[in-house]
Amino acid sequence: MRLPDYSGGGIVNLMSSLQKALGGSRHSYPPLDLLSSVPLESYRKILLWIVDGLGANYLRSQPEAATLNAHMKGSVTSVFPPTTATAVTTFLTGDAPQQHGLTGWHIYFRELGAVLAVLPGRARYGGVGLGQAGIDTAAFHGHIPFSDKIGCDSVMLSPAYIAESDFSLAHLGRSRLLGHRNLSEFTAQVADLLINSEERYLYAYWSELDSIGHKSGIWSAEAKRHLLEIDQAFGYLLEQSRGSDSLIILCADHGQVDTRPSDWISLDDHPELVEMLSLPLCGEPRAAYCYLRPGCGRAFDDYVSSELAGKALSYPSSELLEQNWFGLGMPHPQLAWRIGDRLLLMQDGYTIKDWLAQERRYELVGVHGGLSDEELYVPVIVAVP
Repeated sequence: MRLPDYSGGGIVNLMSSLQKALGGSRHSYPPLDLLSSVPLESYRKILLWIVDGLGANYLRSQPEAATLNAHMKGSVTSVFPPTTATAVTTFLTGDAPQQHGLTGWHIYFRELGAVLAVLPGRARYGGVGLGQAGIDTAAFHGHIPFSDKIGCDSVMLSPAYIAESDFSLAHLGRSRLLGHRNLSEFTAQVADLLINSEERYLYAYWSELDSIGHKSGIWSAEAKRHLLEIDQAFGYLLEQSRGSDSLIILCADHGQVDTRPSDWISLDDHPELVEMLSLPLCGEPRAAYCYLRPGCGRAFDDYVSSELAGKALSYPSSELLEQNWFGLGMPHPQLAWRIGDRLLLMQDGYTIKDWLAQERRYELVGVHGGLSDEELYVPVIVAVP
């Protein structure tokens, strides 16, 4: 098992390199080793294109995606957990989870006394989002957007259905916002910005590969078909922006692994384990934070060792902080509260879920958040049109 690399080989180091190149102040993390020979400061424009769910190993296994593979400079690690809520926040702030404090899809915010799905900003038990509840999402998270840390103007491109969400707007900063509805519109927007816009930094997020992977599996024909569409769009973008004095960097927040129904563990089948918990599971189905009732630590570990042997490993959450799973340096003041007492790190293709009374039950085929190489490593693709 490998842990994220925060010392020169991870996505936070990519953001460190970009912050310096774009006129920002010195980053607290070292720059990305993989880009040490690339003169980032010399380009008129820099595009960072994030393809949600595109793992490095998966891309390498698809030689038909010839343009992406031809420009792949190498691979780097995501953060922990390698999941959208945590890793995209690193792209939007430039910070590691150690500093931004968002530790997965479901997080226990003791400040609110509730477990929230952090991207929509809604409590697990339902109801309205943070904004509708009268909470200033930007002030609540307290993040400084990456666009406010750099010394140039910028644009954020996001799918139209989330472009004006509370979370997106809280991390927009000084960027100009553009929404897109399909890949052709997205590609046309990016090409036009590279040629005609005044902004130097472009951040572009594409979500569809991850969505297909969740529904059908990352190894499905549907996912492969869409990967080839992305490859074609990447090639088109290189052609259309030729001579723009731009640098295009394509990366991802995480990869995926496919699961089978026999890999899906429900807490309905483990009532003894449920009795040891003081809160619903938090984090991810591949990396679940468990909040334990007082005095249950040893019994919990023993139960996992005997009943979930070969399927899950139990780690004291304090060890995750000691071993720098979330990053380096001074932690977010709420970080320890947001990772519970134990982490259940799922093995092979296993996932673990619980369900609240009102929640619609579902299962995902493609999943992420664990520490397999397929989930953790993402590509760094670099091209000059």
